[in-house]
Amino acid sequence: MALEQLSDVVQRCQALSDDSYTTEDHDVFSVCGRTCIEEGDSVQVLSIVLDEKNQDIVRCMGWNLLPSLIQVLLKKQDSKISPCLAIFRHLLQTCRPKELLIGLLEQLEQDDPDTIAESLHLLLNPLQKVLLCLGSRKASSLGMTLSSVLDQVAKLPLPHTKEQEEDDVFSLCRTCTDLIDFVKPFVHEARQNLLNGGEQNKSTNKTAGEQGGDKEDELRTELLKFSMKTLSHPLLELQLRDPDTLAVSPLRNFATEILNTLRAIGESLPSLVFQPVLKRKQVEGFLEEEVRYPKESLASLAHLVFVHHLAADTFPSVFSSVFCLRCNMEHVFLLLSRTEESRIQKGLELYEKSLVRLEDGSLPSDLLEIKSFLTVPQNLVKVMTMCPQHDLRTRGLKVLQLSIDKFDTEAKYNFFQYMLKTSHHSGVEGYVIKNIKIQIDNALQPGKSNAWFEGPQLLPLLRKVLILPDGPETDLLQYLDRVMESLNLLRYLVIRDKATENQTGIWTELYKIEDTFLKPLRVGVNMSRAHYERELHNTMETKKGKTKEESVLSVSVGKEKLPNMTSKSQIQALHSALHTFDMIESVLVRIQELTEGKENL
Repeated sequence: MALEQLSDVVQRCQALSDDSYTTEDHDVFSVCGRTCIEEGDSVQVLSIVLDEKNQDIVRCMGWNLLPSLIQVLLKKQDSKISPCLAIFRHLLQTCRPKELLIGLLEQLEQDDPDTIAESLHLLLNPLQKVLLCLGSRKASSLGMTLSSVLDQVAKLPLPHTKEQEEDDVFSLCRTCTDLIDFVKPFVHEARQNLLNGGEQNKSTNKTAGEQGGDKEDELRTELLKFSMKTLSHPLLELQLRDPDTLAVSPLRNFATEILNTLRAIGESLPSLVFQPVLKRKQVEGFLEEEVRYPKESLASLAHLVFVHHLAADTFPSVFSSVFCLRCNMEHVFLLLSRTEESRIQKGLELYEKSLVRLEDGSLPSDLLEIKSFLTVPQNLVKVMTMCPQHDLRTRGLKVLQLSIDKFDTEAKYNFFQYMLKTSHHSGVEGYVIKNIKIQIDNALQPGKSNAWFEGPQLLPLLRKVLILPDGPETDLLQYLDRVMESLNLLRYLVIRDKATENQTGIWTELYKIEDTFLKPLRVGVNMSRAHYERELHNTMETKKGKTKEESVLSVSVGKEKLPNMTSKSQIQALHSALHTFDMIESVLVRIQELTEGKENL
């Protein structure tokens, strides 16, 4: 029935010019043609399509057969695929490019990852041929196509292991390879346009890209948008593997080709990476700066260059390691500001790679006047204290220490002050205080004296350390790390620094420390111990009055309600707290013994 109707409408239209076809003719051709293909009559449809008398009809209406053809080709049914493939190829040669483009793009939209990968593999080459037929009018159509393709690529799962990439279990590797093959002729054309434009400019004493009145090449613009988008996804999401780990990596090759594309269309990779510091020239065009060069894409580019060393040969050696760090700090800040683990990991990797290029103690204090050198540590603190991934928290701490090591003594001093003021986390503050102790110990070594970690300059820093945040009411369990490191530092100072030498100034400051730190701490320990002993007594009394089945308790300590737990667990927790107070008190007693002993000498 459908085949007869298709034959009838084709026969009727043979006598008409293409502008005389009615809407009904289009509808009947489309519906019946698709039905024939779906029902297995593709051989007969092929005969109609190839008939010389029907070429005007095919040119005008043939693209409507694409949905059914593509569905059959995606299913890969051997009995149907050969005639359908022949029809498909003939349509690509005969139909109007604009209509083909619309029809092909409509068929790109899929939801199932397997179908997406197969659809892209099937359609990218036909799309390329259609776009090339558009001549100089292709730029906007190319942009629309690339946007649709990348939207589909974003739906594909990412490989997370070496084995997944090797086996290409999600077909992302093949898709990325297909995508690079797809854009190659357009990149080549854009490069030729750029070279030809450069030659013309030389004859008029102008340099390429600096003609204020010239309209920007739209093809280059679309390829730039494509490259920037791929840098953000999938490249920023992927964990690329170095050649030592995976000798042949399609994803690493994809990243390399994207960087090559940027270079081919006239973009300077160093200028892109160093954009936060270098002023880029104003380029005429319809893209604003932050739309043209998205910050996240530039951060991804910096990661590819400095961590994976892609296109590293394009970076002149004139750039110092300090300059590279300064530029990368903006990228690191952006990546560490995100919550996605892939971005946090890449931010840590980029920061670490930027730091290891420097000598220890080489970064001057002036750098702390640059905003990113203060905001990045704040983000590191968030990673170390809030990131759910243990490996990232550990790496964050490692990178923080590495950054501390690279500062000179004055910078370390100012950095410690800043961190004590802004971190608002006992563990981080304790870690900073431990580093202060290390720097003081270095300064007290023979021949290593410095003005920042001994003498009068040290005292303001010590005053920020040797203080209780909330006086006697300080929650000693919450601030345990800070309190213990502060006590350990004070104990070290009174042991290491002789009262007769007083290199650190601790002995002249001791009476103030007694009033602002030691006395309030003793009071706080006594108050906390009394409170927890009372809670322990109440809990044990409650336990005696309950059966084993009813022994789930809720206890409030201070204003905080502890989680429901068995009475046994409650008692263990309270004993642990009391042990902590004993530990603090033992260090307090030891410090008192040391100070009294030395003062009496």
